Amino acid sequence: MTTADRAPADYAESVSLPATTEAVPVIISGADWWAARPAGSRLVGLVVARDDLPSVIAQRDALAQFGVPIEGFRHPAPETGESWSERLTRLFGRLESGDVVVVADKHALGRDVDEETRTVTELRRRGVIVKVLGHGRQ
Repeated sequence: MTTADRAPADYAESVSLPATTEAVPVIISGADWWAARPAGSRLVGLVVARDDLPSVIAQRDALAQFGVPIEGFRHPAPETGESWSERLTRLFGRLESGDVVVVADKHALGRDVDEETRTVTELRRRGVIVKVLGHGRQ
């Protein structure tokens, strides 16, 4: 057999490496891994009133179940003359690096995929973590 007749897998060699699970720390066990967040981080809930989103109450309840403090909860203002970017600028002004913005539905971050992407990008640029509780809808 010449080298031209050999398949790439013929050159591969298997090596068994010892693996001990004791060397790998368990950070979160069980089904609660999704609730992980940095120690000492501030949870900031974002609720948006729009026809294509769950009700404000359903969003608030999901945030509370995750652990977002809801004392002083205010219902979102109805549509005002404020643009989406103006509302985001106001939100950004209240956030600090290390905060965790929690939304019940990914569509609360924008009206379309482009806005959602820009919002998450800007939050990450500012050192803010985004936690989306619901990914079910497309």
